[in-house]
Amino acid sequence: MDGVPRVPEQRRPGSSTDTAEPAELRFSVLGPVRAWRGEEQLPTGSPQQRALLAALLLREGRTATAAELIDALWGEEPPSQALAAVRTYASRLRKVLDPGVLVSESGGYAVRGLAEGALDLAVAQDLATEGEKARNAGDLCQARKLLGRALALWDGEVLAGVPGPYAEAQRVRLEEWRLQLLESRLDMDLEQGCHAEAVSELTALTAAHPLRERLRELLMLALYRSGRQAEALAVYADTRRLLADELGVDPRPGLKELQQRILQADPGLAEPSAPVAEPPTAPVRPAQLPATVPDFTGRSAFVSELSEVLASAEGRVMAVSALAGIGGVGKTTLAVHVAHQARAAFPDGQLYVDLQGAGARAAEPETVLGSFLRALGTADSAIPDSLEERAALYRSVLDGRRVLVLLDNARDAAQVRPLLPGMEGCAALVTSRVRMVDLAGAHLIDLDVMSPEEALSLFTKIVGEERVASERDAALDVVAACGFLPLAIRIAASRLAARRTWTVSVLAAKLADERRRLDELQAGDLAVKATFELGYGALEPAQARAFRLLGLADGPDISLAAAAAVLDLPLEETEDLLEALVDTSLLESAAPGRYRYHDLVRLYARACAERDEWPPSERDAAISRLLDFYLATAAGVYAIERPGDRLVDHLEHGEFPGLRFSTRHEAQDWLYSEANCLLACASQSVRSGDLRRAVDLLWAAKDLAESGANSRDYEAAATAARDAAQAAGDVQAEGRARTTLTDAHLAAGRFAQADEEVSQAATLARRISDPALNSWVPNHRGVIAVYRSRHAEGAAFLQEAITNFRSDGNLAGEASALCNLSRSHLAMGQTKSAIELARQGVDIYDRLGHTLRGANGRYALGLALAQAGELTHAVEQLNEALEVFRDSRQRLWEGMTIFRIAEILLTERKQAQAAALAEQSLAVLRGIGGDWRRGNVLTVLGRALYGIGQLDRAQACWREALSIYDDLGSPEATEVRGLLAPVAAA
Repeated sequence: MDGVPRVPEQRRPGSSTDTAEPAELRFSVLGPVRAWRGEEQLPTGSPQQRALLAALLLREGRTATAAELIDALWGEEPPSQALAAVRTYASRLRKVLDPGVLVSESGGYAVRGLAEGALDLAVAQDLATEGEKARNAGDLCQARKLLGRALALWDGEVLAGVPGPYAEAQRVRLEEWRLQLLESRLDMDLEQGCHAEAVSELTALTAAHPLRERLRELLMLALYRSGRQAEALAVYADTRRLLADELGVDPRPGLKELQQRILQADPGLAEPSAPVAEPPTAPVRPAQLPATVPDFTGRSAFVSELSEVLASAEGRVMAVSALAGIGGVGKTTLAVHVAHQARAAFPDGQLYVDLQGAGARAAEPETVLGSFLRALGTADSAIPDSLEERAALYRSVLDGRRVLVLLDNARDAAQVRPLLPGMEGCAALVTSRVRMVDLAGAHLIDLDVMSPEEALSLFTKIVGEERVASERDAALDVVAACGFLPLAIRIAASRLAARRTWTVSVLAAKLADERRRLDELQAGDLAVKATFELGYGALEPAQARAFRLLGLADGPDISLAAAAAVLDLPLEETEDLLEALVDTSLLESAAPGRYRYHDLVRLYARACAERDEWPPSERDAAISRLLDFYLATAAGVYAIERPGDRLVDHLEHGEFPGLRFSTRHEAQDWLYSEANCLLACASQSVRSGDLRRAVDLLWAAKDLAESGANSRDYEAAATAARDAAQAAGDVQAEGRARTTLTDAHLAAGRFAQADEEVSQAATLARRISDPALNSWVPNHRGVIAVYRSRHAEGAAFLQEAITNFRSDGNLAGEASALCNLSRSHLAMGQTKSAIELARQGVDIYDRLGHTLRGANGRYALGLALAQAGELTHAVEQLNEALEVFRDSRQRLWEGMTIFRIAEILLTERKQAQAAALAEQSLAVLRGIGGDWRRGNVLTVLGRALYGIGQLDRAQACWREALSIYDDLGSPEATEVRGLLAPVAAA
C-alpha cells in the first residue's frame, strides 16, 4: 500500500481562529460519544442528544440547520415534535459545555471555539498525516509509531450507541479508514522485518475480517518471511475457498501473484522492500477528485485491472482506460475509487471534469482545457484562445509531471482526445455510456451490473446488518428487482434507511410492481428513470423506435432475426440499429447475433413505447410480427423433423415469414437456442388474446415438452393457453391447447392428468371439424390407455387414429399410430402382430426420411423383438434409436432407450452391464419422465444389483420404487413387494 490512508471526506474541526484554551474541553467520537473538561467526564445525555452532539462535532465547525439535524437523527420519518426535541437537546448540551461552544446561528447550531486536538478524530488525522510524511521521507520507525498512536485513539465501536442514519454512515466510513490505517502500519511492520510479531495480529484480523484480501496478503507474506511457507500457501487456499463460497469470485490478481512467488521461492520476497521515496515537489498540485463513497462495494476484479493499467503509466507514453456501461451501473463511482487508490502514483496531482456527455449540452474541450490549465498554475493571461493552442500548452505543462486525469461522463472519443495528457508518466481514466472503440490505445472495460453477492453487500452497508440479516430473502428480492444496478440499489437502500418503520419486505413489495418500479426508484435528486432518459433523448429517431419496440418482447434476450421481425426491417438495417444501441449501453450484446436489455432498461423502454409510440397499434403489430416469425420458423422445424406430417398444413399462418434451414441439425439448434424466447412469446401472446397462433406455436414446438430443460416452461405456457381459450370460448384453441398439455403430462409421466386433458380435447374435437385434433387426440388416448393398462381400449383408440390419419393423408401420423398400436398388441401378448405393426411404422418413416420419429418406431420394434426373444436384433434396433435420440437431444427417449437395453442385458444375465446402464438411465432422466418411469428404472437397477451381490443397494432401490408405486397407486407395487420379501426373509 503506497502512503498512509487519509480519513475520507473529513477535515479538522478547529481552525487558526479557535479561541478556547487547550485541553479545556475534549471530545471523543472514535468510540462512545464523550466529553471532558480537563479530567472530568461530562454528561452527554440520551442517545439522541449524543447523536446531536456527534453530528455537530463532525461538521467541522460549520452550521447545521435544524432540518439537517432532524434528518441526521431520524431520517425521512421524524417524530411530530422533532424540531422541539432538537432545541431541547441543544439547550441541555449548552448547559453542560463551556459558554460560546454550542452556538445558535441562522436557525441552526454549530460547535465552535475548540482547541487544537480537542477532538480525537482530528488528532488521529494529524497523526496519520505526519505518519505519511515520515514514510515518504523513509523514516519507517517514526511512521509506525505515529500510526500506532493514531490507532490507539479508537475505543471500541465508533459513535457507539448513537442512533440515526447519519451516525450509521459515519461508523462505516471511519471503520474503513481504521482498517486502512492498520493495513498501512502492518505493511510497514513487514518492511521493518517484524514478521513474527505481525503474524499473531494478522491472524486475529483475518478472522475478524475474513473477506479483506489485503490482510490475507500481508499474513501470507509475514508467514513466508517467518519460514512458514506451507502455512502461507494454506492461507491462500483458505482465501480462495472462502471467496468462492461466499462471493463466487477468485482472489484478486495481487494475491494470486504472491502465491506464485511463494511457490517459486522468489528471492525478492525475502527482503523488505525499499522505503518509498519522497515525491518531487510540484509548483501546483491540483487535487480535484470527487470524494469516494464510504460504502464502495465489490468490483475487485475491475479495481485490480484498472489499478494495474494506471500503475503502468510511469513507463508508457500514456495509460488510458475507458469505462463504458449503462447509466447507473457505477462507472463514476468505480473510476473515482480507483483514482483515489492510485493517488500516490501521481504525486503531481489529479484533474477531474464532468464532461456532461449524456446531457443536451456537453462540455466543450477548449473550456475544459482552460480550467485544467488554471488548476495546473497557468495564469489566465497565458491561456491561448484556440483549442489547438490550449491542447499544446496543456501537454507542455504536463511534461515531466505525473498527473492523473479523470474525464467523467464523456460524449464520445472526439470530445476526449484533446484532453488526454499524452505524456509519459501521466494517465487518463474515461467514463462514458458509449464504448470508446475509436480511442486509439485505450484499455476498454465494459462495466456490467453487480453480482448478487456484491449487490446484497452494498444494500446491507447502507441499510444496516441488523435489518437485513432478519430478512435476507426479502433483501435478495429487492436487489433483484433493482436488476443489481448500483444506482437503483443505492436509491432503494437509502429510502429504506431513512424510513425506520419500514421493513425490507415492505420495500420488496413496493418494487414487485413492475409498472411502478421505476417511480419507486427515486430519492432526492437521484432517479433511475432520469438516468435512462438522458441516453434515450440522445438517440436518433430510428434508434429510438428500435429501443421502444424491442423492449416489448418478453424473452430473456432476442436474436437478430427475431428483432428484424419486430422492427419489420431487413437484417442488415436491424443489425446497424442494434449495434448502435449497444454502443450507447442501452442494449447489451449477449452473444454474437443476440441482444438483451437490463431489466430496468426494459421497463423504461416499455414506458417509452406506451408514451411515444404512434400509432399505439404499432406496439401490438410488433409483437404480432414476432409471433408470426416464431410460428413460421417452428413450423419449418417441425416439417424438417417430421417429413410427410400434415400438422403444419393445419396450423395458423401469419404474414411475417420465418427462417429456413437446410439440415435437421440446424433446425434443432434453432429450436433449442430459441426455446426460452419462443415460449415467452407464446405466453405473452396468450395474455394479449392472440390465442390460436400462440397455441399453434406450442404445438409446432412440441419437442420442447420432451427436452427436459424446457419442459416446465412449456407446460406453464400450455396451461395458460388452455385457461385463456376456455375463458374466451374458442373451441379450436382450447382443444389444441389441451392436446399440447397432454404432450407435456405424458413426458412428465403424469398419465392421469394426461388422460383428463385428452378426454376434454376429444369432447371439444367432436364439436368442430379439425383434422389435426381428430387424428392426434385418439392417438394420444390410445397411448395413455396402454400406459394405464387399458390395452383393448387403447387398441380401439389407435385404430381410430390410423383411420383418421389416412383420411387426412398424414403418413407420418399413421406411422406414429401404428407403432403405438404395436405397444398395445405387445401388452396384450400379441407379439407377432406387434412386430409387424412396428415394422410397418418404421417402413413408412424410412420412406419419408423421418429420422427422429423413425427412432421412435425402432424403439417400439426393439421392444417387440425383445419380447419375442430376438434379443440381438432388439438391441440393434434400440442402439440405432439411441444414437438418433442423443443426436436430437431427446433426453426422455434417450433415457428410456438406455433403460430398455438394460432390461435386455438383465435377461441375458449380464447384471453388471445392466446395472451400469440403469444408473446411466437414471442420470439422463433426472428432472424428466416422471416418477413412474423412475420407479421402473429403479426396479431394474435393483434386480441387476441383486445379481452382482449388492443386496443392500438392491433393497434400497426397490424400497424407493415401492414408495413411488404406492403413491401413484400403480399395479407394479405388487411385483416390487415380491422382490423385497425374499431379501427381508434372508
